[in-house]
Amino acid sequence: MTQPMPSTAHTSALAPAFLDEIHAFLDTAFEGRFDAHDWDHTLGGVHAWVSDGSGLLAHGSVIQRRAVHAGRSLRVGYVEGVAVRAGHRRRGLGGRIMAALEEVVDGAYAFGALAASAGAVPLYTGRGWTAWPGRIAVQGPEGVVRLPHEEGSTYVRGTGGAPLPATGEPGSDLLVFDWRDGDVM
Repeated sequence: MTQPMPSTAHTSALAPAFLDEIHAFLDTAFEGRFDAHDWDHTLGGVHAWVSDGSGLLAHGSVIQRRAVHAGRSLRVGYVEGVAVRAGHRRRGLGGRIMAALEEVVDGAYAFGALAASAGAVPLYTGRGWTAWPGRIAVQGPEGVVRLPHEEGSTYVRGTGGAPLPATGEPGSDLLVFDWRDGDVM
């Protein structure tokens, strides 16, 4: 059976009732572990989704964050809220959602980034995303805070699917993301 292609739209173009549907879908997909901060992190960018007559089948969004890398502040397309409805997984929907989001990353950002759960790693690595090999930190209210627990689960993708270039400059193994409430990554 042919799966429908993703639709895309910016958060501002989505009706409040549809945003409520997305929120409920993500809460179900993440088995009640999708809190108010997670929802907030999903908003403000481009959403990609697939639905049929039964409702949402898959969703993801890409929002803008800033990251300092090798002395430069870069616009990052940060992927959030990627989920596929139980019973529809392993049928290519996640890949279609990611393809739509990667198109946005390629057209608007210096690179893409995301925090991957262990179960989602094969989806991302199969699409060319790689675990950031260096250090991860955030610029917090108290200054730069290292996040060693995020190292190994933060994945990046250069535009066009290329890996992030190694600059060889001091500090080029460090990505410092902007601060946000909740899980900063």
